[in-house]
Amino acid sequence: MQAIAPYREAFSIAVRSLNAAKLRSFLTLLGVILATTTLIVVMSMVHGMDVYVAKQVSDMGSDGFRVQRIPLLGDFDPKKYLELEMKNPKLTVEEFQFLKKHADLLQGLAIEAGQSAAVHYHAAHLDGVSLIGATANYAGLSNIEIASGRFLTETENQRRAAIAIIGNDVRERLFPQDDPAGKSILVGGSRFEVIGLAAKRGSVFGQSRDNFVIIPLGAFLKTFGARPELSFIARALDHDRLRASQDEVRTGLRAFRRLRPGQPDNFGLMASDSLVGLWDRLTGVLAAMAVGIVSIFMVVGGVVIMNIMLATVVERTYEIGIRKAVGARSRDILSQFLIESSLLSASGGLVGVGLAWIVALTVRNGTSMPMAVPPSAVVLGVGIATIVGLFFGVYPARRAARLDPIQALRWER
Repeated sequence: MQAIAPYREAFSIAVRSLNAAKLRSFLTLLGVILATTTLIVVMSMVHGMDVYVAKQVSDMGSDGFRVQRIPLLGDFDPKKYLELEMKNPKLTVEEFQFLKKHADLLQGLAIEAGQSAAVHYHAAHLDGVSLIGATANYAGLSNIEIASGRFLTETENQRRAAIAIIGNDVRERLFPQDDPAGKSILVGGSRFEVIGLAAKRGSVFGQSRDNFVIIPLGAFLKTFGARPELSFIARALDHDRLRASQDEVRTGLRAFRRLRPGQPDNFGLMASDSLVGLWDRLTGVLAAMAVGIVSIFMVVGGVVIMNIMLATVVERTYEIGIRKAVGARSRDILSQFLIESSLLSASGGLVGVGLAWIVALTVRNGTSMPMAVPPSAVVLGVGIATIVGLFFGVYPARRAARLDPIQALRWER
């Protein structure tokens, strides 16, 4: 306890010193506040996007991948995207049948066709619903669970049965009190009977993952056009053969499309590792930007703190002389000013945490991005701010500790 007493006294003196000049302390800390806010906001964005990537990866599974018309672009280029949009042909049912027949390393292959549609039930309606045309094995390959009722069968798909499985958002809007099973809904003007309700999946980036209606692919092609935008959902026999199964599908599709050796693929494959790789590149860019901005703010804030502490040493020269005259050691003076500069900077870090929390809350409520402040960001932000105050406070603290008590006592005489 005796060893802690000097530091407790130094801490209380530092608090009184900061309270005595609140406005000056706040203006001194603007750089640290902005740096901490920037750091935590970026980490909150990354945390929210982590949730999105985790959801996408969990949907595909470690052994799943998708075949789609446009490949996943690592660095999104609108010009390149439009070029691929015009050049790459749509996937077809015939290609699906060919791959299903010749792919030996897949445990399953499903089709997904999609578009937006309005859904009605009596007077209730819901616009912008994701309408999905799917094969019977779509639920298993997409990790869609059925909360009640059942999923469609292959026989119903071949018969083009007018049946539907709805998501939780559709149920809440159209059937707030009733059981939807057996009810008939209008999807894009066509009537379908509800046979199943999908389990709730939640939202990502503020976008609901439950606003959908699934109908048999045959019914989709019959009702909404025979040449929709298709994608294939595939699952390898196991994770170890994921790469081999992707190569098998790529080779099969190239053969079906009669692409010559050397010609680039006119389709894309996306697996969970591709999505994670893209995310790693995006976070790398965000991290580099954040490090640059935070470093500038922290250096500017640290220099301002050092200047203010030097001015404080000058203002309190006589006080330092008295403390040394009554027995204070140089290391006592040194620790006093180091604690003061660290406390000053840590206070800026705490203010930055509060400001970042407000920004995160505003963005989360006002946009589709699910920002959340992770505890590690708070610890890191305040920790870095404290270290900056400690580092830039060393020179003023050593200058104060080296003052000659006789000269210091003459300062105000």
